Amino acid sequence: MEAGHKSAGVTYTERMLADFCERSFLKLWTYPNPYKDDGKELCDVLAVFGDHIFVFFDREKAYAETPDADPLIAWDRWKRRAIDRQIITAHGAERYLRSGRPIYLDAKQTVPFPLSVNPVATVHKIVVAHGAKDACARSSEQNIYGSLAITYCGLDKGCAPRRFHVDLDRQDPVHLFDSHNLPIVLGELDTISDFSRYLDEKVRAIRRFDVLAYCGEEDLLGHYLLNFDQATNLHRIGSDEPVTGVMIGEGEWHGFVSSALYQNTKREDEVSYFWDELILRTCQNLLDGTLGGNADLLRGQSAIVEMVKEPRFVRRALSSKIRDAVINFPDTGGSTRHVSLMPSFFPEVGYVFFQLRVPEAIRAQPDYLDKRRTLLEIACGAARNKFPQLHKVIGIGMDAPKFAGGTNSEDFILMPCEPWPDDLRDHYQTLNRDWRFFDTPQLQQYEQTVTQFVPPKAAFVRKKVGRNEPCPCGSGKKHKKCHGA
Repeated sequence: MEAGHKSAGVTYTERMLADFCERSFLKLWTYPNPYKDDGKELCDVLAVFGDHIFVFFDREKAYAETPDADPLIAWDRWKRRAIDRQIITAHGAERYLRSGRPIYLDAKQTVPFPLSVNPVATVHKIVVAHGAKDACARSSEQNIYGSLAITYCGLDKGCAPRRFHVDLDRQDPVHLFDSHNLPIVLGELDTISDFSRYLDEKVRAIRRFDVLAYCGEEDLLGHYLLNFDQATNLHRIGSDEPVTGVMIGEGEWHGFVSSALYQNTKREDEVSYFWDELILRTCQNLLDGTLGGNADLLRGQSAIVEMVKEPRFVRRALSSKIRDAVINFPDTGGSTRHVSLMPSFFPEVGYVFFQLRVPEAIRAQPDYLDKRRTLLEIACGAARNKFPQLHKVIGIGMDAPKFAGGTNSEDFILMPCEPWPDDLRDHYQTLNRDWRFFDTPQLQQYEQTVTQFVPPKAAFVRKKVGRNEPCPCGSGKKHKKCHGA
């Protein structure tokens, strides 16, 4: 598959949507402007990963507002063109996807869609409407951002029309974003697992309550992120109390992003994008036709597919541990190896991170990479023997970056371990006798609690000190008082 076969989007807003989706869902699983077997476009962006299908429809329509016109007429005209027609098209696209008919990347139907589409997968229908943001913000001083207000209810109740307020059917829900909250939602939920979990919970709430209403998608997202259920280890919308409706007020998102908790978490998350870079490099190599090995990243199981499943906060923890392992790689002056086992979000999955340092002469040998991959495989087998609860082990191997001289490459292995027959156990036990991965006196274990949101560290406690005592801030200076306390 060549990168040139993919559309980049036709309009400016389509290109923006495609860019956001590619960053969130990654290039291998995101395709702008796919086509049906009649040569017509299926949708503006189609993203497929496992049993989740994301179907995006993008519509930009200028909001025509004149002083002498009836405001409701202007609103109804814009809504019908920018939203209602797209919702009808979204339902049609879902029917097409469930029919099993072919999808193509070009109108001439010469390039088949490269991903497998499960007709019984979960289909997330998403409409993005542009053009009303400024008019919406002008309509009320209480509207912070100019986002469309949404109510999911039974449409047979005949609600009176309200400007910049959209009533959507709770029986067959479609998600509606706008110019303001599209980048917020895809920016915050920028992994497939985080985004799909949000949409799944949203649909659960829509079907559970008679009414779900909110002033903007960003406010619903803020409510969702702050409403964590420790019993299920999931974020929720609403509660399990016996109520018939949930209404999310204006400003939930504004208050959340202004909090020290949110801002500190965004700083802590920066390290997590190392995980994304590993995935993106491998995906780009496939698109460029330069990927080695025989893993089928598009249709089969692979280490990269498993890595994509990790939510953002787990990527943060994994990337942090990899960074520490790289920084702390020992400088013994000779051939050295270091292996770490790190947990996944999924309890039956583990990651083996393997670093190797050998003399340059060995690295220059033609079969060096094969030997390095073999060692990574042995380490993965040894991890499964040591920790029998693992059903999958993903291996990530590379030359120790501290000593790689600026050039490096990565190896990835997916080792399915369920079942794990005795002969396979004995095989890796025999191979590991000389290497003793996870079986040396230097083996160290650690426990760590990882949370999605990271509170800022405790504020510096000020206290009075004597005139000639060193300041407790650690500066070594002698202050009469510490920072004016």
